[in-house]
Amino acid sequence: LPTPPARLPYVPHVPPVALLGKVTASTFALEGPRCVFDGHADASDAVWLAVAFANASAAFRNPLSRADVPPYKQLLTARSYMTLETAAAAYSCSAPSPPVLRVGGDTACRDQGRQDPCNGPLPSPGPYRVKFLLMGCRGPKAETRWSEPILLRRAVSPSTIDPSPARRGSAVVVIASILASLGATPLMPLLLSLCSAKVWGSLCHQDLGTDAFIRRSYRTHYIPPALPQPLPPGCVCSPPGLCSSVPQPPAPCQRI
Repeated sequence: LPTPPARLPYVPHVPPVALLGKVTASTFALEGPRCVFDGHADASDAVWLAVAFANASAAFRNPLSRADVPPYKQLLTARSYMTLETAAAAYSCSAPSPPVLRVGGDTACRDQGRQDPCNGPLPSPGPYRVKFLLMGCRGPKAETRWSEPILLRRAVSPSTIDPSPARRGSAVVVIASILASLGATPLMPLLLSLCSAKVWGSLCHQDLGTDAFIRRSYRTHYIPPALPQPLPPGCVCSPPGLCSSVPQPPAPCQRI
């Protein structure tokens, strides 16, 4: 009977750093198993990646030889396949840099119907589980644990996309938020000047309404005009415009 492969504690995972297209609708990036197989691999050994649907990973069985490797074209029926055959030396600690793998990145694999194991696009969002398997000339030698479920992005149906721009409501909320955070009074002249530009033209005509500024008066403080006060009895105005309320003797008042 073949010797069971050594079970290593390493868990494959998506790189934690920001990468362009790290997870797409048919691919995902995977951090290479650097230093994982040192001490188990020989120069002629290869590292494979086993890919399975998350609910089928427990039923996966390691192939006994390279001829028994499950191919990509059987993924939908067998629920698993193996890909990315790589020399074990590429993952050693002495490798120049830690590799980043892309699962599902070979579109020619699907189009040309190749028979050999390949790295074709994943047909559905999954989720998927993956593990690395070290294969020698006599079969599997070491394997990692299965990864956590990896869910791909779902493509958005074109029928659900609204081609029209945001209408009344969303634009009003945006403008109101800007006015509230920066102050409505200092920002109003700037907003009115932006309304003449093409970018803000539609927002101003649809949401603000020019009639509101023409028909309404925005007086924040109303001060009534001062009314003339009556002169008290016995008042003498001399000179004119300056009144004095000094009591006078009982003589006729000087009328001005």
